[in-house]
Amino acid sequence: MSALIPRLFGIAVLGVAFIALTIAITAGAFTGLDLQVAQAMHDAWQPSLHPILQAIAELGSIELTAILMLGLLIFLWQGGFGSDAFVVLVFLAAEAFELFYKYNLHQPGPPRAIMQADGPSLSELFNGSLGGNSFPSGHMMRTVLVYGLLAFVVRRLSPSPLVRSLAVPVAIVIIVVMAFDRLYLDVHWESDVVGGLLLGAIALVAGTVWLDRPLKAEN
Repeated sequence: MSALIPRLFGIAVLGVAFIALTIAITAGAFTGLDLQVAQAMHDAWQPSLHPILQAIAELGSIELTAILMLGLLIFLWQGGFGSDAFVVLVFLAAEAFELFYKYNLHQPGPPRAIMQADGPSLSELFNGSLGGNSFPSGHMMRTVLVYGLLAFVVRRLSPSPLVRSLAVPVAIVIIVVMAFDRLYLDVHWESDVVGGLLLGAIALVAGTVWLDRPLKAEN
């Protein structure tokens, strides 16, 4: 149980940081920096990179991440890990929280004049009903949570030392690349990306708490 205490503390710290970021955005504290970063990315835009960036965006799409979480559920359930498979409920909870925020926090995304076409996704259907609000970045949140959870499970269960050693670095690379992708396509403000990173981290740590929870000894 003592090993879980630092993670519970981490969830609390990340939660406070997320709330503080929300307050700062509401107060307009990030408006200037958001505009500067968006303009810098727009000025550095290279059309030849667009197909690559759209492909990268698919890594955080609701479709692919949902499939990966379903695969994780099936793998854990069929592998005899029982209730560990319910860690995928963290994904659903994080998605619900993201949508709640986008419905209720007024944070319009970057103007269409600088925004590039994002990777195709069903999430585009929700943009109108969300009023164009963009905080937090769903792609960023899903990337941190899904690839972080996969890395955690791979490190615990893979029989290959090489695969175990590569799991976390690969997840980190995907997360960093996704953050750049969101900014370079100008589909999110940098504050949206930070918000998605924090929300994804909260959900990820919560998921590892569930997977590492103390289990009662069988009689």
